Amino acid sequence: MAAKNMTENALVAVIGDEDIVTGFLLAGCGQKDKKKTENFLVVDNKTSISKIEQSFKNFTQRNDIAIILISQKIADEIRPLIDEYNQVIPTILEIPSKDHPYDPSKDSVMLKVKRMTGAD
Repeated sequence: MAAKNMTENALVAVIGDEDIVTGFLLAGCGQKDKKKTENFLVVDNKTSISKIEQSFKNFTQRNDIAIILISQKIADEIRPLIDEYNQVIPTILEIPSKDHPYDPSKDSVMLKVKRMTGAD
């Protein structure tokens, strides 16, 4: 597995509901360049699964993104895609949302760590 050629100022991408994305944008994680390329996706009940999948794929292929934060509820909607992702960078981190608490038994990163360490 070859390491990606990261830019000096790597970004954090965010896929989440409006509250999550707004919070991270207010914290300074947002990026939108002249080509209208963004490092975030606001997901609501009208957002199609295919749009979420396409954003996830785009974020994982960009050389300027080091971490992808995705709410666990949304990660569950594209779970097969997340489970098959096996790169180190960008790292996928599942986070809770205000309406859906974090469940470590669903987190693909936690499950991979458990398999690697043999922990229960």
